[in-house]
Amino acid sequence: MTTSRAHPEPTRPELTDFAGQWAVLLTSHRRDGTGVGTAVNLAVEGDHAYFRTPGKAKKVRRLRRDPLVELAPATPDGKPVGPEMRARVRLLDHGSEEDRHAARLLRRKYPVVQGALVPLAHRLMRTRTLHYEVRTAPADGAA
Repeated sequence: MTTSRAHPEPTRPELTDFAGQWAVLLTSHRRDGTGVGTAVNLAVEGDHAYFRTPGKAKKVRRLRRDPLVELAPATPDGKPVGPEMRARVRLLDHGSEEDRHAARLLRRKYPVVQGALVPLAHRLMRTRTLHYEVRTAPADGAA
């Protein structure tokens, strides 16, 4: 990644609705195409965003098989409160600079939940914390 961290890109219009949201409904898809929604915390930076999940979560397998998802602004319990958009996720390399950067952004936006509670929960679950990058995708799901 070559963008300067000192001068972050302005938030893209597609992501503006998500920048101030406490929770976002992330819908991944089972093999049969059925959508499975999960509320996640999202940290937006320029033209992309980041979220984290425990490595043992079922959505990890769904995202590995199909990286196309839908995102919608949501309440903390996952009820959508705005329009959804298509996006593509990418698993970040564990321990990479980008992985650490995503963790810092999430801790900064959600200091109690992502700074203390979620890391503790992942340790208690004895699972690795995985970070994903989210980028907007065309409405038809191509590329």
